[in-house]
Amino acid sequence: MMQGLRAASAVLALVTMCRVGLAAQEPSTPAQEGANPEACRGIQSDAERLECYDQAFGRAGEDLLPSTAVETGPSPTPRPAIEPESLLDERWQLSPESKQGAFHLKPYKPVYIHAAFHASSTNDRPSSPNENNTLLEALNLDHTESKFQISLKSKLWQNVLGDYSDLWFGYTQSSRWQIFNAQDSRPFRETDYEPELMLAFRTSYSIFGWQGKLASIGVNHQSNGRTVPLSRSWNRYMGSVGLERDGWTVTLRPWKRVHENREDDDNPDIEDFMGRGDLLVTRDWGGHEVSAMVRHSLRGGDRSHSAFELDYAFPIRGSLKGYFSFFNGYGESLIDYNRSASYVGLGVSLVDWYAGTKKP
Repeated sequence: MMQGLRAASAVLALVTMCRVGLAAQEPSTPAQEGANPEACRGIQSDAERLECYDQAFGRAGEDLLPSTAVETGPSPTPRPAIEPESLLDERWQLSPESKQGAFHLKPYKPVYIHAAFHASSTNDRPSSPNENNTLLEALNLDHTESKFQISLKSKLWQNVLGDYSDLWFGYTQSSRWQIFNAQDSRPFRETDYEPELMLAFRTSYSIFGWQGKLASIGVNHQSNGRTVPLSRSWNRYMGSVGLERDGWTVTLRPWKRVHENREDDDNPDIEDFMGRGDLLVTRDWGGHEVSAMVRHSLRGGDRSHSAFELDYAFPIRGSLKGYFSFFNGYGESLIDYNRSASYVGLGVSLVDWYAGTKKP
């Protein structure tokens, strides 16, 4: 046992002597011998390298940053906070930073499917002041049908007048399907087609705390593509002004009808029912989108007619949203332009038509 202890002591003494010898042979660091910047570069440890540079440049003993916060260069200049794009800017690419070029499809008006779209009353015998456009035999219609709408737009020409105006093409199609009317073989009751051209301008002004962002002029055609006596159509010159604040937007659209020869006019009094302008107010928050539309004929007496519509899109899962609509008044569709009724619809939407048009 004593021999084992002696052997262990000898080994320990030998190891100690070796460590002392190796330490004596290690070259001193630049920090120990009057450092210079060239020698400091080869030091691997951040803390030792910083100490070396401090000694080389005469900063030893000063308050230094912790080794975990070693500076490797000048501090970057703080960047100003970037304000989020406005809702109108997202929709119409108004600012130079938001422009994405021409020929990219974007949502325009709401895109949805109403599994059930219920009317308070049906228009069994559509009529018009033009006797050729009045149905003589009553239709067999269900109060509840399905409705769907697609609406897209694309920029045709970017920077028409400098970088503050673009030419857009929009297309909207809405269909009302008597899907529950098995007796009449489930027909499509009405489909309206609406192509339009719009020259959109970026604006910048403030009024009562609202920021004016958009102005546009354009031409609009709307028709149901049917033959007499169910044919309905009209053309309009349209303008618009868009303002916003704190997640709210307001869009005012006045229009002027392009009149036709009265003998060929499917609906000569359509302005007194479908109005001469509308106002759209939208609100976006947390993936929820609410919009309210009101329009009026801007006439009094027997020529005073109006309509109101409320839409609400709410998240369900991912891109899937529930979609609720309420409409009251004249002109829910072209064939019903002079018919007043209330409609309630419930379905889904797969497109964020207003708030979700941000750049990818």
